[in-house]
Amino acid sequence: MASADTTNEQFPVRVFGGPTALFEYGGLRFLTDPTFDAPGDYQRAGRTILTKTAPSSAGPADLGRIDVVLLSHDEHPDNLDNSGRALLADVPLTLTTPEGGQRLGNGAKGLADWESIELDRPGGGTITVTGVPAIHGPGAREEVEPITGQVVGFVLTGESLPTVYVSGDNASLDLVKEIAEHFGPVDTAILFAGAPRVPVLFDGAPLVLDSAQAAEAVKILGARRVVPVHYDSWAHFTEGRDELVAALTDAGLIDRLDLG
Repeated sequence: MASADTTNEQFPVRVFGGPTALFEYGGLRFLTDPTFDAPGDYQRAGRTILTKTAPSSAGPADLGRIDVVLLSHDEHPDNLDNSGRALLADVPLTLTTPEGGQRLGNGAKGLADWESIELDRPGGGTITVTGVPAIHGPGAREEVEPITGQVVGFVLTGESLPTVYVSGDNASLDLVKEIAEHFGPVDTAILFAGAPRVPVLFDGAPLVLDSAQAAEAVKILGARRVVPVHYDSWAHFTEGRDELVAALTDAGLIDRLDLG
């Protein structure tokens, strides 16, 4: 098993706040769920639906080249905001949900569960990106998706490359078990956490993993490193860095934590 230090040196992940992270893998540069707007309220039908509370640590102009955006879903501003949507126009490929691929159009491709795409590496060879299932809330998919929409996660693999899991806004540990059966153990898990809650949805139950569930996901995946995202900068995220550190410490996994 690689030490956290060795893994970090081989494969740095830069986290900007919210669900947004940048990493280079196999010579390509990947960005997750781009959110770079200034703090403020997002409204729908005249009422505030979400509030961003803190700015990103960098802006789109600071990113450099982006080859691929891994977009868990396009319907919520805490995963794709106005500036993030504008950024997509300058990115050659956005991978997202089947429905999102249709909505976004040019440069976007939807991946169904377990559907893969091969990307050419600059130095030869390929990277395989596989869409993996995610459920954005508690309960059965057929009950959750009509309310919160489709979500997709991603697994990245390639010859002589580590296995990387990007969870997207997933609340189901049963799905994490399915993914682990297909791809585990995972070298790096970029886990969306934060226990976001919206009181009018699902009786206020978390819409994405809480901290204890994130720790359990690390165990299930056999992840050598976990980079948590989607736990700060938004008012509806109810668990942050302290809760994540405590949960991973309690689970004996704190040595695997990389805060990016």
